[in-house]
Amino acid sequence: MKINFVSKIFSKMPAMETERLVLRAIKRCDVVDMFEYSSNPKTCQYLLWNVHKTPKYTQDYIDLIISKYKSGDYNDWALIYKENQKMIGTCGFTRIDKENSVVEIGYVINPDYWGMGIATEAASKVISFAFEELKVNRVEAKFLFGNSASLAVTKKIGMKFEGYQREAMFVKGKFKTIGISSILRREYLFDKKYENE
Repeated sequence: MKINFVSKIFSKMPAMETERLVLRAIKRCDVVDMFEYSSNPKTCQYLLWNVHKTPKYTQDYIDLIISKYKSGDYNDWALIYKENQKMIGTCGFTRIDKENSVVEIGYVINPDYWGMGIATEAASKVISFAFEELKVNRVEAKFLFGNSASLAVTKKIGMKFEGYQREAMFVKGKFKTIGISSILRREYLFDKKYENE
């Protein structure tokens, strides 16, 4: 991947749609919806960050995101649920390794919308973007040990579980074991061809 190419794409965050979702840039008007799920301990149980304590904290965070969008340095989409136009989470790239043509995806969903296949729907779209627009060779997802829901999502979107890295990350004061799943470009293209036959 060319550095300028990637930055140019994300400096004008492209909007995308799925059956139930609109994926677009995070905006200041999302503060109430984002604070709703970011302040919920259930949301953050298996994430790297702590709960948002105040709406002001969430607003400052969104302002930081907007500034990073302008330089093409932020790669997460807001997930807008079409039925009620509510922002119910985010999905995007937590890491872009241009040299090795690898991206890592991540997603956060409002607990009120868990169990509906939202993460699977959003992540599938983001994976398609990675392979079709960024032309990467590998997409991977990492999750904390015990997060069986995230492991299930990775399997549903065609990833292969590669195993656990023992105590590979220091999170919230403790060493945590990290699971990793991935899908390769050739696997994605094969699955897509098979679906179209």
